[in-house]
Amino acid sequence: MSEVFRLADPKDAQKLQDIIFRAYQLIRELGLHWPAATADVAVVEDNIVSNDCYVLEYAGDIVATVTLSRQDEVKQLTEHPFLKWFALDPDYKGRGLGSKLLSWVEEHVIRGKLGASAVTLATAEKHPFLVQMYERRGYERILEIMPHPDDGILYLMKKQLICEASTI
Repeated sequence: MSEVFRLADPKDAQKLQDIIFRAYQLIRELGLHWPAATADVAVVEDNIVSNDCYVLEYAGDIVATVTLSRQDEVKQLTEHPFLKWFALDPDYKGRGLGSKLLSWVEEHVIRGKLGASAVTLATAEKHPFLVQMYERRGYERILEIMPHPDDGILYLMKKQLICEASTI
């Protein structure tokens, strides 16, 4: 099946809102106060316009999304690019498509286009599998924060993007 990686367009907002809402069901059940978890179409469209929102199309259908923030929301915590709003359509779980999108953004956008040596993201300690999932992808916990008392501890996580050695 064909895979296309691209920037989202505002016309994708409805589809992305549906994917994010369904993917973030557990986030809502855990009572985490993440803006993406309750975002309506207008908020998703604003995210697309205000940031670099990437999608993965699989067989012509958007199945995953992740946002590279252009906001100053974490500038006081990290100088590295910050990823947020990662979501995979639950109907496509277990096919490695979410991982493919993250890898593509890490390599082609963050390392390739931006020339950044590392990337960061944040996730909740109380989430049953996200911390471990990101650690398996090479992210390390670098800071504990508590922006909302009900969320408990959030980890700022960093992944060093290894540059290939040049050949002489």
